[in-house]
Amino acid sequence: MENNSTFAITINRQLGSGGAYVGQALAKKLDIFYADREIISQAAKKFSMLEEDLEEREEKISSFWQSFFQSYTFGAPEIYIPRQAYIPTDRELFEIENQVIERIAKERSAVIIGRCGCHILHEYPGLVRICLHADLSFRINRVCRKNNVSEEEAVRMIAQSDKERPFYYHTFTGKEWSDARQYDLSINTSKIGLDKSVDLIVKYLENI
Repeated sequence: MENNSTFAITINRQLGSGGAYVGQALAKKLDIFYADREIISQAAKKFSMLEEDLEEREEKISSFWQSFFQSYTFGAPEIYIPRQAYIPTDRELFEIENQVIERIAKERSAVIIGRCGCHILHEYPGLVRICLHADLSFRINRVCRKNNVSEEEAVRMIAQSDKERPFYYHTFTGKEWSDARQYDLSINTSKIGLDKSVDLIVKYLENI
């Protein structure tokens, strides 16, 4: 990759596979922007929401009742919902994060975590698409340590994420999250470790 060209690295990841660690380490090593909290922050400002409230909604499709109340927030008068803030629909949230991701990629080189980034930027000339996955035992161990939860709770969290993220991805892209053809590089982080995964990505970038 040419040194004078801007580029974007998107990272799709399984929960517990080390996506945030690899993304941050990669951005630091390449001296480029790490886009994660920035996406949340800008989207939250757009909807006048707390960042933690928006984060709870990310890469998930709302339940039927959540969607129902979102649709009627300013609709039927017989339904009372506090008007403290507008509650965006899943589509509205996706579109705003889409705009934020596109703006970041145009302004600077960046590592972008999740949020259908590899699809949103699929026509971007400097795009490198990474997928991180790992063995279940590795993922359970990382979720336990990072979130200070029991093994049972870690298994529950992983199962929920493995259901929600692919469904969200398919809903807004029409593609399967696990389809390897969408990625330039797919890495099992439990096989070579997180730091060597970073080195592998850097080596890949040097050879394209």
